[in-house]
Amino acid sequence: MTRLWAVVVRLLNAVGDWLGFLGLRFLLGWEFFESGLEKYHGENWFADIQDKFPTPFNLMPVNISWSISTWFELIGGVALIVGFGTRFFAVSLFVLTVVAIVAVHWPDEWHTMMALAQGYAITDDGHGNFKLPVIFLAMLLPLIFSGPGKLSLDAWIARRFLGKA
Repeated sequence: MTRLWAVVVRLLNAVGDWLGFLGLRFLLGWEFFESGLEKYHGENWFADIQDKFPTPFNLMPVNISWSISTWFELIGGVALIVGFGTRFFAVSLFVLTVVAIVAVHWPDEWHTMMALAQGYAITDDGHGNFKLPVIFLAMLLPLIFSGPGKLSLDAWIARRFLGKA
């Protein structure tokens, strides 16, 4: 039984090297791309919340902030899906998500941990809604620290041009 388990784990590890991060990249890539599309086709509402942006983002003109956010979500989403520049875009989208949590998703007012915990939800009822962005942050961490996996353009480029396995 122990030998069988060792074979199963070895097989899962081998498949995981190729497919382990693929689902994570696809899900995050699609979500960020979809958010970028909404901004691309929508109206710039950053002027309403610019004072909530953390420094130095609050010093940037809102049209530039809007464009940076839109294009990092669009290009970064596609890059995550194909696994190109994965760590760069994962870090960039991590920073963008932290700014979004602070400026948009964090409760305007809370005085206790219970009041703050009400914002850990997916809702629009005035208590904040930082659950989904926090989940995205947690999902970006493996891509930042471990990379995109073997089934990615990054890995193909490393194998083809840099001679890395």
